[in-house]
Amino acid sequence: MKFISDKEAWEGEADCLSCTLRNSVLFAGLEEKDFDQIHQPIDIYTLPPGATLYRAGDRGDRLFTIRSGILKLVQYLPDGTQRIVRLLRSTDVAGLEALLGQPYQHDAVVLQPTQACTLPVSVVQALSETNPALHKELLSRWQKALEEADAWLTELSTGSAKQRVARLLLRMVRNEQTSECTLFSREDMGAMLGITTETASRTIAEFKRKSLLVETRPNHFLLDIRNLEHIAED
Repeated sequence: MKFISDKEAWEGEADCLSCTLRNSVLFAGLEEKDFDQIHQPIDIYTLPPGATLYRAGDRGDRLFTIRSGILKLVQYLPDGTQRIVRLLRSTDVAGLEALLGQPYQHDAVVLQPTQACTLPVSVVQALSETNPALHKELLSRWQKALEEADAWLTELSTGSAKQRVARLLLRMVRNEQTSECTLFSREDMGAMLGITTETASRTIAEFKRKSLLVETRPNHFLLDIRNLEHIAED
């Protein structure tokens, strides 16, 4: 996996005041006067699938708000196998542990073409001290990350393979306006759900035979929400 350096990824200062995601990203609480205090650019990273935003153990000196795309947070087991502990999607924040002076705890690897805004931790800390809205938003992001981690532990690591796959598919379209989603590689699905790659492949093939997944274009599927919910709840 290729690490995208600042020089390779930097596109210039982000126009945050006119950002279409401004009301939902980390910096939503900033006002125009706050941007006057930012003496370093809020950079935009454009990352292709397979790129690494940061690696576990790297010095945590920046926070990232995901504008679009999907990343996986990966931890490696002692035997070298990987476990995907969470997904990051649009408006999620990556690297919160850096606010505590800790190194990054995961590899953040791009699954689908991704854009992310980034700001030095020192700037975020200084702003949060004078901006109650930003401080509150940071606490909200911590809570959201904890809730997501709990959901992965309780929903995606228990039950049969069919239940786990069904729950993952349903999570992918939760809060979306369509029931269409893009599937991950079977290896990634196995690492997300704690099942083998072969089991993930067999389960997806069975769901496709039963029309629980209907392919609309390469690797894009419409979900049969009602019947997947029945499987997830059994």
